[in-house]
Amino acid sequence: MQVILLERVAKLGQMGETVKVRDGFARNYLLPLGKALRANEANKKRFEAERATLEARNLERKSEAQSVAEKLDGKSFIVVRSAGETGQLYGSVAARDIVETLAAEGFNIGRNQVDLNNPIKTIGLHDVVLHLHAEVEIKIQMNVARSAEEAERQLKGESLTSADAIYGVDEDALKPEDFFNPEAEYEAEEE
Repeated sequence: MQVILLERVAKLGQMGETVKVRDGFARNYLLPLGKALRANEANKKRFEAERATLEARNLERKSEAQSVAEKLDGKSFIVVRSAGETGQLYGSVAARDIVETLAAEGFNIGRNQVDLNNPIKTIGLHDVVLHLHAEVEIKIQMNVARSAEEAERQLKGESLTSADAIYGVDEDALKPEDFFNPEAEYEAEEE
């Protein structure tokens, strides 16, 4: 199906371009969301008449996205989750959790703007890309930890997946004598 793009669509084209897309993509995504019009003479004339309005609206959205991107630039957000000793989370941090964390900080971001191919399943520092506009994307850092104290330690570069980091025990310095007394005699109870 041939469509006229009403805004820039990533990996597809710029505003005003006539592109060929699959029928389902056009019917289920582009047309219902107002991102495109069917390419026919009436719609081409309609687009040319509305072009100035569409470009102004696009420029306004882009400037809003730029201002939000400037506020988010270089920020790190802490997410506290339960995790095992190896750093594996009991559950995961998905796009919805990232949106909720950002909303708690006062940023209004949609789930479809979070570029997260797979949910975060381990503690640590994770970079997440946000697509605020077709031409504006920003990278933020999600600090996933078991507690706020651990999040601060992770920011300093400490790895929290060893017993030393979690309990303050140096695993390499442990000896068998630390767990049992080799000189103790085995006393069997006789009945």
